[in-house]
Amino acid sequence: MPSEISAMLERIERDNARFLRLQFTDLLGMPKNVAIPAKQAEKALTGGIGFDGSSIEGFVRIEESDMVLKPDLSTYALLPWRPRENGVARFICDVCTPDGKPFEGDPRYVLRRAMDDAARDGYVFNTGPELEFFLFRMIDGGPTTLFQDVGGYFDLAPTDLAEDLRREIIIALTEMGFEIEASHHEVAESQHEIDFKYSDALHTADNVITFKFAVKTMALMRGLHASFMAKPIYGINGSGMHTNCSLEKDGANAFYDPDAPLQLSETCMHFVGGLLRHARAVTRVANPTINSYKRLVPGYEAPCYVSWSASNRSALVRIPAPRGNSTRAEFRSPDPTCNPYLAFTAMLAAGMEGVRKGIEPPTDVHKNIYHMTAAERDHNGIETLPGDLYAAHQALLADDLICTALGPHVVDALTSVAQAEWESYRAAVHPWELERYLATY
Repeated sequence: MPSEISAMLERIERDNARFLRLQFTDLLGMPKNVAIPAKQAEKALTGGIGFDGSSIEGFVRIEESDMVLKPDLSTYALLPWRPRENGVARFICDVCTPDGKPFEGDPRYVLRRAMDDAARDGYVFNTGPELEFFLFRMIDGGPTTLFQDVGGYFDLAPTDLAEDLRREIIIALTEMGFEIEASHHEVAESQHEIDFKYSDALHTADNVITFKFAVKTMALMRGLHASFMAKPIYGINGSGMHTNCSLEKDGANAFYDPDAPLQLSETCMHFVGGLLRHARAVTRVANPTINSYKRLVPGYEAPCYVSWSASNRSALVRIPAPRGNSTRAEFRSPDPTCNPYLAFTAMLAAGMEGVRKGIEPPTDVHKNIYHMTAAERDHNGIETLPGDLYAAHQALLADDLICTALGPHVVDALTSVAQAEWESYRAAVHPWELERYLATY
């Protein structure tokens, strides 16, 4: 038995973990798991655990359903909200076919493949997302959109009644290995944000899934519903997942050049150029639901236009002020309903094409784009992001680079999801229509 596996088995026993959750993620970014008793740990860590993938969204058809979960030993963590006696631990797993090959529909594999491609040029892709979420009241065991507090941006108790819950979440995440950088109340009532330190994109995507799972679980333990829905309430801010990103090469931040304009290297500018060139296609995976596009409208600090700026928060890509090792580009369109593995894959593929082909970004925009007229935007060459899921998916299908990065299995599955969602939405009669037309016609 390899020494790493032997050491892990000893750690599981030392932690008094009696059950193991083998966690993976479906195409929609939903965490799934198979629970096994700790006595099966050696089998799981050496040969993997088989499961039926035919019922997992975006995986495989019934006739090719056999899959194997192979735990990533580096992702082991105890679940802090479970009792320490007869504890529960989890591993994040890679999904493989029975012959041991990576499954092309595993979102984790898709991102790893994109990162391996960037590594051939010597680059490591780092990301640091900022996840916003709402805390709503539960009534009769079901979630509502009733506010849990009436706090505002950076408010504190007693106005911010979720302060204690945020603290408990941070303590739990810290025990699971997170390095939390900040937490605060967001702009809207009952809206919150917790930020954790950047890392390589694969590790960060793992952390996004863990973060959402932990927040929802711990909120439910307090009788609250944590929602990462992009726009749960009309007329107020939605929830974003602004993603800070950078490339690292030879241990140094490749976006920083002290002698360049704005101290931004050619690598940084070309990465931004590639990201903007493919932004419409990236939107499909960064904003994957019908509801996502209710957030991408003017007036609520969410981007609608393909542009970049060193300071302008109405731009799609913003360059925050810090320099040196903290130099980064903030991609502001993703929302927390996205599958982070697929979103980071699309961002990296777009940016790396910019780096490899030397794609120059357009002139940066200093003026508030929301206040520009359509003619002014046209004059400045500012495109608009897709306005709905259907348009975004068409943009994806027209973009060979992003489709290649995701792979045909994932693109076909995303197409099936988009078609089903759009047809269901298009055919449904919505409350707005009843309010608008029922009494009039």
